[in-house]
Amino acid sequence: MRRAHAQRRHKARVFGIAACLGIAATAFADRAPVLRQIGVPHDYYFREMYLPQLTSGPSALAWSPDGQSLVYSMAGSLWRQRIDSGTAVELTDGPGYDYQPDWSPDGRRVVFVRYLGDALELYALDLASGTVSALTRGGDVNLEPRWSPDGRRLAYVSTQGTGRFHVFIGDLTDGALNARPWLAERKSAIYRYYYGAYDHELSPTWSPDGRDLIYVGNPETPYGTGSLWRRPVDGHAAPILIHREETSWRAAPDWSPDGKRVLYSSYQGRQSHRIRVVTAAGEDQPLALTHGDWDDTHPRWSPQALRFAYVSNRNKNTEIVIQDAVGGAQRTLEVTERRYRRGMGTLQLSIADADGTPVTARVAVSGADGRAYAPDDAQVRADDSFDRSRQAFETHYFHVGAAARGARVTLPPGPSAVTVWYGDGHGIAHATAQIAAGAATPLRVTLRKLDLPPEFAAWRSGDVHVHMNYGGTYRTEPADLVAQARAEDLDLVFDLIVNKEERVPDIRYFSPLPDAASTRDVLLAHSQEYHTSYWGHLGILGLGDHYLIPGFAAYPYTGAASLYPDNAAVADLAHAQGGMVGYAHPFDAAPDPRRDPVVTNELPIDVALGKVDYLEVTGFSNHRETASVWYRLLDCGFRLPAAGGTDAMTNYASLRGPVGLARTYVLPAAAADSGPLARERSWLAGLKAGHSIATNGPLIGFTLADRLPGDEIDLPAGRHALPYKGWLRSLTGIDHLEIVLNGRVVRTIELGKERSAADFEGAVTLDRSGWVLLRAWNERATPDVFDLYPYATTTPVYVQVGASRVRSKEDADYFLAWIGKARSAAAANPDYDDEAERDAVLGHIDAAARIFEERRAQAGR
Repeated sequence: MRRAHAQRRHKARVFGIAACLGIAATAFADRAPVLRQIGVPHDYYFREMYLPQLTSGPSALAWSPDGQSLVYSMAGSLWRQRIDSGTAVELTDGPGYDYQPDWSPDGRRVVFVRYLGDALELYALDLASGTVSALTRGGDVNLEPRWSPDGRRLAYVSTQGTGRFHVFIGDLTDGALNARPWLAERKSAIYRYYYGAYDHELSPTWSPDGRDLIYVGNPETPYGTGSLWRRPVDGHAAPILIHREETSWRAAPDWSPDGKRVLYSSYQGRQSHRIRVVTAAGEDQPLALTHGDWDDTHPRWSPQALRFAYVSNRNKNTEIVIQDAVGGAQRTLEVTERRYRRGMGTLQLSIADADGTPVTARVAVSGADGRAYAPDDAQVRADDSFDRSRQAFETHYFHVGAAARGARVTLPPGPSAVTVWYGDGHGIAHATAQIAAGAATPLRVTLRKLDLPPEFAAWRSGDVHVHMNYGGTYRTEPADLVAQARAEDLDLVFDLIVNKEERVPDIRYFSPLPDAASTRDVLLAHSQEYHTSYWGHLGILGLGDHYLIPGFAAYPYTGAASLYPDNAAVADLAHAQGGMVGYAHPFDAAPDPRRDPVVTNELPIDVALGKVDYLEVTGFSNHRETASVWYRLLDCGFRLPAAGGTDAMTNYASLRGPVGLARTYVLPAAAADSGPLARERSWLAGLKAGHSIATNGPLIGFTLADRLPGDEIDLPAGRHALPYKGWLRSLTGIDHLEIVLNGRVVRTIELGKERSAADFEGAVTLDRSGWVLLRAWNERATPDVFDLYPYATTTPVYVQVGASRVRSKEDADYFLAWIGKARSAAAANPDYDDEAERDAVLGHIDAAARIFEERRAQAGR
C-alpha cells in the first residue's frame, strides 16, 4: 500500500556518484495523474473509491419519479431500464464517459457527470428530445449532482476554486446553472495524513422539504472521510451530527421520501460494505439491511420508499440489486438485452502464440469514437496516469482468458484499435479492425516471444507487492488473482495483506502456506505489508506462523500512536518467523537531510543493523530517485538485493498496475525439499542471495567474470580487468543501457535503430573493492508501460579486492545527517507508551549511527 504519492515537483539529484540525470521533472511532465487538478492527498484512494470509473456493469443509479424505472451508468453511457424488464436502453453515447445520473422530480431531465477534456463536468439530458447540454464548463471536477425536491436547484460536489471537494448549490434558470460554494472552507485543527488539512463535504442528499442537506463531513476526524451531518441549506445554523462512524469515500447517504430515515454504505466492524439505515434525527444506532462478504454501495430509495436499489459486487463485477424495504426480498436487475442509440458491430478477438495455442493476455480496445470498450462481462481497469500529448484519456484494459473463443466486444462502426500485452517476454501487439454495423468482425492476434537467451528460462518472475482486495470497485478471489497473474505471464504473486484504516481486507486469507488456488503456472502467497508511514512501509514475505498485529505504528489518535515497534523491531519479529523484510515504494524524491526539516524514514538505520533483505528499487515510486539512495548504501559497503513490486490493488477499476507491472526476476535457489513451501522458499532464497533483476518492462541480464548478480568475486590486491557479458530485450525502445561501477557509469552500450535488443561484452577494470550492475532506463514515459518511465536494474555483482573496503565518506555523512534528523524527531515524540519503548527506538538509531561513523572513518583507507 502506497505512502503519499506526492504531486510535488521533484528535485534532480546525482544518480550514484557521477552520473547526473535529468530525473523526475521530465518524466513527470509527460505522465500525470488522472484529473490532476484535484489537490487532495493520496489520489489513488479517492480516484477509485469516490470518482466514477468505467465499468462494464452499472456504477451508479437513480429512480424515475414513478418508481418503475432506473437510470444508471454502465460502460461509460447512461441507460434506462424498467425494473420489470431485462432490456436496457442507451440514453447517451459520448463524447467522453457519462456517470452518476439523477432523475429530475418532474421526470423530464437527467443530470449527470461527463468525463471529457480532462475534467468532470455536469450535463443535463432532456429525455424527450435526447438533447444534452452542459451545466458547468470550468474544467473542474464536479460530482454527485442531486436535484432539489422542487427541481429548481442542484446540490453537488466540486473542486472549483480550491482543488478540494466541497458542496456547491446552484439555481437552474432557463437551463443555466448559477452555483456557489455552500460553506466557507475550514481548516482542521488536527493533523490528517490521509485526508489533508482542509475539511470536505461529500455526497449531499436533500430533505424531502428541500430545507436541509445531509452530507459526509470530516471536521477534526483523523481517519476516514467523516461522519453523517445535517445542516439547513441556508448554511446559517450549526451542523447536527447524525451519526459518527469511520467511512472511506463510499458512504453516499440517501434521505428517505418520508424524511425519517437515511440509507448509507458502511464497513463498520467488518471488511466490506453493507447498506445500513439510520434516522435523520440522529442519536440512535444504525441497522444493517444487507449482509454478505462483498460490497453493497450507492443505495437509493425508491420514490415511495417501498424498496431501495444499490450497486453490489457480490458476483465480483458490479450489478444492481433491488431490495424490498419490508421483508428484504432481493433481486438482481438483469440486463438481457442492450439497445444502443446507434447501429453497433462486434469484434470477435482471438489471441494465440506463434504455435497457434490460445493464450491469456491483457487487452485494450478503443472504438472509432475514441472511447474504450470491453466485453459485457469483463472487469475493466484503467491506468492511473497518462500523457496528455499522446492520449485524450487514460488507457482502459481487461484480461482475456485462454479460451479458444477469445473475447467478444461490441463497438461502434469504423476503425477500432486493439493492443495486446502478455508479460515482459512477448512483444506488444498492435492491430486494427474495421467494424461494420450489424456484423461480426474476426481479428486474430499472434503474440511473438522475444528472443531471450536460453539461460534466462530458469529465472522466475514475481511481484513482491500486490493487494488482492483493498476497498475497490470489484471483488477479487484468489483464483481471480491467479488468473490475472497468468494473463500477465507472472510466476509468483505476493499478496501483501494490510489495513485500510480500521479494516484489514483479506485477513481471512492469511496462511503460511501457498493459496489453494495456486497452479503449476502461478503461485499465490499471502504475506503482509507493515504499514507504518512514519518509518516507511515494509513488505514482509514468507511469514511462517502468523500475521503481525496491529500491522502499523505511529498512528496518531489511536492506541498505536507510539513510534514503537519501529521497523527494526518489526523486522526482528518477521525474521523470527523465517520471513523476509523489504522496504516498499521508497522514494518519490530522495531525502535531503541537510534541507528537509524532518526525515523519519528508517531505511538506512535498518540496513546498517542488517534488518533489510531487499529493496523495491522498481515500484510505486520514482525508480531513479530510489536508486540514488540505494547506490549510496552500496557505496557504504552494504549489500542489498533489488526487487520490483507494483503495489497493485487488484480489485480496483483505476489502479497502479496491472499486477506484475513492476516485477522481480529471480534465479531460484535449489529447493531443500519438495513440500508445499518449496517453490516459494527457493524463490525467496534466490532473492535474498541477490540473484535478482527488478524491472517494469525491459529484460536485462548481466554476468561479471561469469558471476551472477548478488555473487561476490574475491581477488587479491592489485589491478584487475574483469570480463562481463550482458543483454537487453525490451518490449519498448530503451534510451540508456549502462554498466555502473560504484555509482559511476563506466560504459554506455550502443543500441540499434529499434533500441529494444542488445548483446554485448567487454571488461571493467578495478583496483579497489566495489560493485557492478547493469541498468536500462528511459528519459520519458511511454504509453505501453503504465509507469513513470521504463526502468530495469540488476542487483550488483560484488568485488572484493584485497583488504580494501567499499566505503564513501560523502555518503556516510549523508546518512549520518539523515539519522540525526530521525533521532531528533524520535527523541521529541511524546507518544511512547513507556520509557522502555523510547529507549528501544533510540537504541536502534544510535547503533546504526555508530556503524555509519565507523564506515565513515574507514573511507579512504
